[in-house]
Amino acid sequence: MEHVHHVKIRVISYITHDVLRIVTEKPLHFNFRPGQAVDVSLDKNGWRNQKRPFSFTSLPVNDHLEFTIKVYPSHLGVTNQLPTLQKDQELILHDVFGAIAYKGEGLFIAGGAGVTPFISIFRELQSKNELGGNKLIFANKAKVDIILEAEFNKVLGRNFVNILSDEKAAGYSHGQISEEFLRPHLLGQNKLVYVCGPPPMMEAIDKQLKGLGVDDKLIVREAF
Repeated sequence: MEHVHHVKIRVISYITHDVLRIVTEKPLHFNFRPGQAVDVSLDKNGWRNQKRPFSFTSLPVNDHLEFTIKVYPSHLGVTNQLPTLQKDQELILHDVFGAIAYKGEGLFIAGGAGVTPFISIFRELQSKNELGGNKLIFANKAKVDIILEAEFNKVLGRNFVNILSDEKAAGYSHGQISEEFLRPHLLGQNKLVYVCGPPPMMEAIDKQLKGLGVDDKLIVREAF
């Protein structure tokens, strides 16, 4: 039986040119693990049955929920409607789910909005002083697309590695992720690799990790 929660929006604002930060109320006894997502629909006529999964970017201990969401104007769906919403309007939360959960130190590889499940994981690790040798490789088209760049720089320092496919910029790698690019970042034989991004990127990275001898059991993945 699905539990449905109606939550009011407390804050809605852009944090990049196409990424929204939405903060909502948190229902009593509402639980999730960092890395998980929830199916969300809009409390508007014609939209209540249209669900879209969004990752939590708040922490389970927070008294609010936060979502960091990339808006695609070309997609005529829930995401495209979000910029029309305002404070005090409601979102409908459905089931919590998600395959990404922190299982130990490793290399995180994200493409675009695929970084969102990792945000809550890194925030929780930082809150517990358990960041250790975790590293994030973040692939985007251009610098303006990098979500929470300042926060990741502050939290991860040199363990935050950016690669841009469509822009050449000083201090940023350029091109697509390749075996050659990944090799120096792999953290030893039995370290985990977390991957989240669009399906074509996930397939390419799967092949590259296989080519680099990474055991499939060490790969934690979530298609975005």
